[in-house]
Amino acid sequence: MNQYIITYLGGGQPSISKEGEKNFAKYKDWLDSLGKAAIKPMVPFKNAHTVNPDGTVIKGSSISMTGHTIVQAESIEQAIGYATSCPFLEINGSLEVAEIVQM
Repeated sequence: MNQYIITYLGGGQPSISKEGEKNFAKYKDWLDSLGKAAIKPMVPFKNAHTVNPDGTVIKGSSISMTGHTIVQAESIEQAIGYATSCPFLEINGSLEVAEIVQM
């Protein structure tokens, strides 16, 4: 089986605490539904900085990357299938799915 990275981009924080808790519970349920396919299920990012080619450093992510999940799947289509049911999409986040190349 191949490994795929599902990268979280953007996404809004619910303004009401209860909504945030509800979404996080859905997210944990989604991860549980992946079972053993989720190799690294929850890797959130914080305190991102962008280093530019000219050496300048800007606080923040230039692409709004907020975390990732690594899964194993038979195909890119199966990995995309996992992503399409992720509740991160419900908070206006986007997901990128890519195969990890073993070097």
